Amino acid sequence: MTATTVLTPSSVIMRAARGSDGDALRRLARLDSKPGPRGEVLVAEVDGTIDAAIGLDDGIVIANPFKPTASLIALLELRAGRSKRQKARRGLAERLRPRLAPRARPA
Repeated sequence: MTATTVLTPSSVIMRAARGSDGDALRRLARLDSKPGPRGEVLVAEVDGTIDAAIGLDDGIVIANPFKPTASLIALLELRAGRSKRQKARRGLAERLRPRLAPRARPA
């Protein structure tokens, strides 16, 4: 008999960390021997387990050193950069507001 190996794709979810992720993030930081990220955090979850995370405020990246996480980190960094740009970008209404504001008329 010949043994066959079946590889199934893992599901990867990138999302904002929730309060309930605190223990998992602390565990991951200890495993990676790094301080945990502070403030807003994006996580990469593979098959229901957080394998990598990045702090949007401090840029600290933590990842499971026993799993191949380089691609997860790259995706998190790409997403984090996009999030920062979106926060920095002003909307059209905000840019036009000074032009649309009514002028005060002299009395």
